[in-house]
Amino acid sequence: MVNDYKKYELFGRPMMQKIALKAPFTFEFPVAEQACFLYLLEGEMQYQANDEELTIAKHYSLLLNCINSGKRIHDVNPTRDFQLLIVTFYPDTLKKVYDRELPSLLLEPENTISNQSKEKIDNNFLIQKYVEGLLFYFENPSLINEDILVLKLKEIILLLSQTRNASVIRVILSQLFSSSTYSFKQIIEANLFSQLTIEQLAEQNNLSVSSFKREFAKLYQDTPASYIKN
Repeated sequence: MVNDYKKYELFGRPMMQKIALKAPFTFEFPVAEQACFLYLLEGEMQYQANDEELTIAKHYSLLLNCINSGKRIHDVNPTRDFQLLIVTFYPDTLKKVYDRELPSLLLEPENTISNQSKEKIDNNFLIQKYVEGLLFYFENPSLINEDILVLKLKEIILLLSQTRNASVIRVILSQLFSSSTYSFKQIIEANLFSQLTIEQLAEQNNLSVSSFKREFAKLYQDTPASYIKN
């Protein structure tokens, strides 16, 4: 149940949202050409996509695009309240904001074959300060305007580009501007000698480790460890 909801729109679309929820809750992400940065202010949530599961704790973040179906979040502890801050990225909004040239974080990386569509972002001091700034504007709505919203959108893009997750974040956000999708085999062959772990290869395919191993065995009649070793 929604206890409180506030939002600010940029160019007619929700850009910043602050949501307070009472457990239990489940939210299914609609299929759309957009990506979301979700920052957990209070509580703990579980992200699910097919058989993938990922727990997000307080002050941690999740970045995902909504190009494919089957993604959802739900509460972990039904006795705790839950607060979430969301910044949404739309390709047409980003093109309008970056009138001349998109930043590198939004461009398809060269020599990277991956379908990864989500990434957990650890507690980060600069992002935490950014969120505090957003909360200030939710508490002082008379101060918000289009120029501020544009600046805050550019700021989070810049901060995400400076995290240790930047290469994966680039893969996720660039999918908003590229129709490239790769087969399971293309991803395996492209990353065979890249020293990625089984867990990382599974993430490249948006699969859990168990599903990745089953798909690998079906295609190669071997285990990933044995195939890569040989």
